[in-house]
Amino acid sequence: MRWRSSCLRLILFLSAFVGKSATEFRVCAYNVQNFNLEKASNDRLMHHLKLVLIRCDISLLQHVVDPDGQAIQKLLSVLNRGAGRYEEYNYQAVSSDGLGNSPSDLQKYVFIYRTDTVNMTGQHQYKSKESFIREPFVVRFQSQNTTIGDFILVPLHSEPSRAVLEINKLYDVFVEVSKKWNNMNVMFLGDFHASCAYVTQQDRKKIRLYTNSDFNWLIQDREDTTVTDLTSCAYDRIIVYGEPFLRAIKPFTAKVFKVDAEFKISRSQVVELSDHYPVEVVLKSSALFLQATPLLILMIIQSFLSAL
Repeated sequence: MRWRSSCLRLILFLSAFVGKSATEFRVCAYNVQNFNLEKASNDRLMHHLKLVLIRCDISLLQHVVDPDGQAIQKLLSVLNRGAGRYEEYNYQAVSSDGLGNSPSDLQKYVFIYRTDTVNMTGQHQYKSKESFIREPFVVRFQSQNTTIGDFILVPLHSEPSRAVLEINKLYDVFVEVSKKWNNMNVMFLGDFHASCAYVTQQDRKKIRLYTNSDFNWLIQDREDTTVTDLTSCAYDRIIVYGEPFLRAIKPFTAKVFKVDAEFKISRSQVVELSDHYPVEVVLKSSALFLQATPLLILMIIQSFLSAL
C-alpha cells in the first residue's frame, strides 16, 4: 500500500507538468498604438491588454505616450491585482524617457516583466538623433529559467519613412551594447515597418541585419502583423544574433499572436487597442526535466499505472 501511495503521488506530480505553459519563457512585443492615460482608464481595453501580457515573461510595449507614468502605473495595478492570491506572477516595468522629434508625440519604450522569472540587470539609452527618431532603449535581462541565461533586448519602433535607415543602424546599436556588457546574446524586437512599401526586397541590400547571415529573422516576410484587412504586412519583427541564441529558441514558436482569434473577441475591439498584433517567441527552459515532452511524461505515468 505504501508503494502504491508513493506511485500515485508521483503520478500526480508528473501530471501537473503535462501541458503546463508556465514552464515556457515567452518574450513578446506589442505596438499598443498611442497607449495613454485615456486608454489605461478604459476597463475593457485594459482587460484585453492584460490577457495578452500575462502570457509573457517579458513584454516590450511601443508607442506609449505617458509623460508622467500614470498610464503604465494603471497597467501594472491591473496586472498585479490579486497577485499572490489568485494569480501566479508579479510584474514590474522599466521604461525610457519620451523619445521623438515632436513634443506632442514623445513615445516611450516600456518593458513589462515578471519579477518571479526574470531579473532586469542593466539598461542603456542609445543616443544618435541622426540615426533614429526614437533611439532604442536597451535592457539587459537574466533568467535562470532559460538556457540562454543572460541576454539583451534592443527595441525599435521605426519611423516608417526612415525604416531602411533605422533598421540598418541597429547594427551599430548591436556593436555598442555587446561591447558594453561583453554579451553577444542580443535580440531585436518591435515594429520595424520592415515590409510592404517601407522595406522592399531591393532595400534589403542596404540593411546589415539582412546581409549579415549571423542575424536570424524569426518573424518571416509572409506573416501579417496588422489587424485590419487593409494591409497585409510583416511590420513587426523579432531577430536574434548568432547560433547560441538561435539554439536557445524553442523551434516554431516565433509567431504573430492573433488576439481576436485566441480570445474570441471582435476585430473591431482589437483595433481599439491597436492596429498591430503582438509578436512573440519562446525561449527554451533551463530545466531539463521541464523540457520533457508531454508524450514522454504520459509514457512514464502509463508505466506506473501498469505496475499498480
